[in-house]
Amino acid sequence: MSGPSPDVVLRAQGLTKRFGGLLAVQNVSFTQYSGEVLAVIGPNGAGKTTLLNLLSGVYRPTSGRLELLGQDVTALSMEGRCHLGLGRAFQIVRPFPEMTVLENVTVGALFGQAGTRLPEARERAYELLERTGLAAHADKEAHELTLLQDKRLEVARALATRPRVLLLDEVMAGLRPAEAQEAVALVRSVRDSGISVLFIEHIMPVVRDLADRVVVMDQGQVLAEGTYREVTANPQVVAAYLGTETELQA
Repeated sequence: MSGPSPDVVLRAQGLTKRFGGLLAVQNVSFTQYSGEVLAVIGPNGAGKTTLLNLLSGVYRPTSGRLELLGQDVTALSMEGRCHLGLGRAFQIVRPFPEMTVLENVTVGALFGQAGTRLPEARERAYELLERTGLAAHADKEAHELTLLQDKRLEVARALATRPRVLLLDEVMAGLRPAEAQEAVALVRSVRDSGISVLFIEHIMPVVRDLADRVVVMDQGQVLAEGTYREVTANPQVVAAYLGTETELQA
């Protein structure tokens, strides 16, 4: 990255996760910078979701170290990481179905920062509904939303916790092309608000359009790292995807 050295918001050093005899993630290291959109890609079974679970605190690593905003959070819980500024939106959206859209986001606002009062949380929740295009649906119960609206709600709930770094797990999955472009615009607006974004995605045009840098995983390890153009021109990456350079760069 050109210009003055940017601040590091997330640093993984030798992250490894073993499940019995299965080595799901092996010695993964990378650095994410303030304001950066970083994509993690790889074929099925590459270890991407396990890595995201290590970053968010769902799993503790077998070995390795993770720093968030300069602090060692390797042994910190999901809640502790959230309160420090790490948010996550999941691929499979699980809102509170019988609560309204506004109430769902309000819960996120109350959880994300200790001492937040209900009126303040509701105000922040409504601001986020406006920002994510859901204000007109504030009083609907969550089970009434479409898939695209569900995805927007998931992002709004994550943003309500006031993250400095936002993890996104295949939030484009299941969306039609036009809907995916709307979701891309939403992620860009998140980045433009000063939040660093790390996302897992298998739709390569989305990665091309969004990512400042790309980390490629294969068999639990980092295979390549660089710009989208650099990694998709890498013969090892092409071989891992069992595709062609043209397909990856589509």
